[in-house]
Amino acid sequence: MLAADSHLDLGWSSLQWNRDLELSAYTLRASESAMTEKGRGQNTVCLPEMRRGRVALAFTTVLARSTGIKNPHIDYGSPAQAHAIGMSHIAYYRALERLGHVRVITDLAALNRHIKEWESWDAAHKQPTDATPPLGFVISMESADPILSPGELGQWAEAGLRIIGPAHYGPGRYAGGTGTELGLSKIGVELVRKMDRLGLILDMTHFSDQAFWQAADIFKGPVLASHNNCRALVPHQRQFSDEQLKWIIARGGVIGAAFDIWMLIPEFNRGATTNRQASIATVCDHIDHVCQLAGSARHAAIGSDLDGGFGREQAPHDLDTIADLQKVGEILSGRGYSQSDVAAIMYGNWVRLLREAWGAKAAKAPARKAGAGTRKSR
Repeated sequence: MLAADSHLDLGWSSLQWNRDLELSAYTLRASESAMTEKGRGQNTVCLPEMRRGRVALAFTTVLARSTGIKNPHIDYGSPAQAHAIGMSHIAYYRALERLGHVRVITDLAALNRHIKEWESWDAAHKQPTDATPPLGFVISMESADPILSPGELGQWAEAGLRIIGPAHYGPGRYAGGTGTELGLSKIGVELVRKMDRLGLILDMTHFSDQAFWQAADIFKGPVLASHNNCRALVPHQRQFSDEQLKWIIARGGVIGAAFDIWMLIPEFNRGATTNRQASIATVCDHIDHVCQLAGSARHAAIGSDLDGGFGREQAPHDLDTIADLQKVGEILSGRGYSQSDVAAIMYGNWVRLLREAWGAKAAKAPARKAGAGTRKSR
């Protein structure tokens, strides 16, 4: 079955961590075997493993911060630096596209062509093979810090950005994130309103509770939570409460279940807790909770966050690489989910959300004047 993953920091992994994602996961692990930094030699995501796992669609991030927090690979001293790093991530995705590895998908027609090709390929190829169509990338942003001001949002959209999560960890330039009780900043309010006008999708992930509800009152367009688990199962601010999840569901949004074990183990203690306490079935518990809240399987999906600053040491113990996302479908089938519901969770819900968001945007676009953009005959 095809899979879709709504949160992969591939630009960050490639550029800040200096990984050639065209290589196999095992080659990359060998190249990092002497490194002692957290996550090194433990990577799980690369293009060959995405193809092997039939990950036909991924939301791939632009990620950089400029808020004073000092973490390696992610924090920069000024918005200008964060801006440059963010643009470099888009340049990386476009380079992969020129090499034929991926397609950067930005509109409804391209999405429909891409999914049709992959579904046809999937029906004809039951065994893993590298001879797949190109992977599909939808460019998202985690932390809006690289956007110098809301006024340049149109330039980012022209470059291919389609989804923005304004917050990350700590106090961002645009919104309070995980670990804070801060709301939207003044420019954050302006950003959210302009996103609405441009038809961009708002990712609620990492919002503080205050910023979440403030954005909920302002933003009227399509919403999602790209990599978020359930506070009812893991009581921590990083997860969303049932009230927040129900709001996203009511707005037609989708929630992608994350694979980071600190979002799966209630008493997680960094440096002490091991991944033996979490499995892919634990991730499915969060998927099931969203389905029970919604009363259907239309709003649950996968947003793994694999290699998001960690490796397989902080992923479920039965996951080796991203190809093991296929186990999600097997577990859900074993729990009695129908084949159509499993397909929706594995990839269909993300496709449907994009179709609805981009179809609505296309419907609201002004009609072109007759002859506009065409050359006059001589």
